[in-house]
Amino acid sequence: MSSEHTLYIVATPIGNRDDLSVRAMQVLQQVDRIYAEDTRHSLPLLRHHGIESRLWPLHEHNEEARTAAVIEHLSGGSSAALITDAGTPLISDPGFKLVRACQRAGIHVSPVPGPCAVTAALCISGLPTDRFQFVGFPPSRSAARQVWLQPLAQLSHTLVIYETPHRIVESLFDLAQVFGPERPMTLARELTKRFETVIHGHVGDVLAAVQADSNQQRGEFVLVVAGLPMAAAAAADVQITVELDRTLAVLLPHLPVKTAARCAAELCSITKKQAYDRALKLQGR
Repeated sequence: MSSEHTLYIVATPIGNRDDLSVRAMQVLQQVDRIYAEDTRHSLPLLRHHGIESRLWPLHEHNEEARTAAVIEHLSGGSSAALITDAGTPLISDPGFKLVRACQRAGIHVSPVPGPCAVTAALCISGLPTDRFQFVGFPPSRSAARQVWLQPLAQLSHTLVIYETPHRIVESLFDLAQVFGPERPMTLARELTKRFETVIHGHVGDVLAAVQADSNQQRGEFVLVVAGLPMAAAAAADVQITVELDRTLAVLLPHLPVKTAARCAAELCSITKKQAYDRALKLQGR
C-alpha cells in the first residue's frame, strides 16, 4: 500500500474514532514513521485500530527544525505519514512547511482524504455550498476580531469559521455586531462526538442559546455563516467604493500610493490590495 520516498497526508477522525477510513488504516500500518501533531493525543487512536507504527512529534513549534530530518528520512527510501490531532492536516494545522519542502526536494506527497470539520459542518448547515470560504480562526482580541470580520460581512458567499470554547461567546457577540443579529448561521459543536450539537438560526438567536447554556460553551466549534444577499452585497460594494474614492482623493495628493492605500484600507475596512488597486485606477495607471 505505501510507497517509498512518499509522504502521506492522512486525515484522521474529528471525533468518532471509527471514522478512520480503511485506506488510512492501511497506510498508517505500513509507513515507516508517523509524524503527529501531539503523539499523546494520537496514540489512543492508533491503538484503537491496532496500528503499531512509530510516532514522531511534528507541530508548529518544531516543524521548521524537524523538516530537514524528515526529508533525509524520506530521501533514503522510506515512507511516512503526517497526521494532526483531528481532521485533515494543514487545515488550520501544521504541515505546510514540510509539504513545500518535500515538493522542492522531489519527494512525492500523496493525500489520504477523509474527515474535515469544514466540510462536515457545511453539509449539515442548510446554507449554500456551491461557493464558500474557509477563513480559519478569528483574532483573539475583540477589537482586532471586529476589524477582521468587517470585510467578510460584505461577501455574498457562505463563510466557515473555527472558534475555541473560551472565545465562542465573545466571537458570536462580535459577529452579531458586525454582520447583524439577523444573519442566518449554523453553529456546529463537537461534531461526531458524544455531545455533538448543531444550532441553526440567526446570529442573535445562536448567541442567546449559547449564552443561556454553559454546556454549549465547551468543545470545538465550527461557525457556518450565510453570505450577504447578492443585492445587498452589490449595494455594499457601491457604498464602499464611494467611501474609498473619497478617502483616496484626500490622501493621494499628500502621500505615496502605497502609504495612501494602506491608510485607506484601514479607514474603509478593506484589504490593502483592494485599496491599492483602486488607487492605481484613480491615477490612471
